[in-house]
Amino acid sequence: MGKLARQIASALDSLEALYHNEAGPPKLKHEEPLDGLILTVLSQNTNDRNRDTAFDRLKARFPTWEATAKAEVEALEDAIRPAGLAPTKARRILTILEIIRRDFGGYSIIPLKERGRDEARDYLTALPGVGAKTAACVLLFDMELPAFPVDTHIGRVCRRVGFVPEKMSAEEISSLMEREVPPARYLGGHVNLIEHGRAVCRARKPLCENCPLMTLCRAGREIAAG
Repeated sequence: MGKLARQIASALDSLEALYHNEAGPPKLKHEEPLDGLILTVLSQNTNDRNRDTAFDRLKARFPTWEATAKAEVEALEDAIRPAGLAPTKARRILTILEIIRRDFGGYSIIPLKERGRDEARDYLTALPGVGAKTAACVLLFDMELPAFPVDTHIGRVCRRVGFVPEKMSAEEISSLMEREVPPARYLGGHVNLIEHGRAVCRARKPLCENCPLMTLCRAGREIAAG
């Protein structure tokens, strides 16, 4: 294990002692990964509450993906409006459903899991509006394939602690974490980092005095010294 891997492991150990998501991982899997894909598309540029409200409204109005695919775009926009960017997201959803029906003969991407992580990732990121983070979420949560999604909270913690350079992109951080972290720690470690970014290592006014990563953290040491 190299130096960076040891540093990350130490940080993950400290966060696990605080948040316990490795010992008791949250149940985030959808039996149909397409549900997770559409949910994650809705999550873009909004918060979890708005995302969930939009998804619940969508499923209430269109109980199956076949029904969604046949919907008028205006009706779909209205259903998902709480998630924001409804015109853009509605069109993306309809296009994604059309591509999946063409490629899989129906509205399911369960067979995609059998192709393995790399091919599944390539397929997902080729869909309109599906970037690296969205694909990684579907792989990790819904297909149980090894991936490490990086959102704004995880990116902020990794940069502040000094695991990565300040200007490293989220996609590059994701690749680094997949390389340096054992796959068994991906899910719980991912959720622990998000919880820490929300509760302690906040974008504004981080609570450094309450942070178990202070001895590792470059930014925390600078704050303490200043």
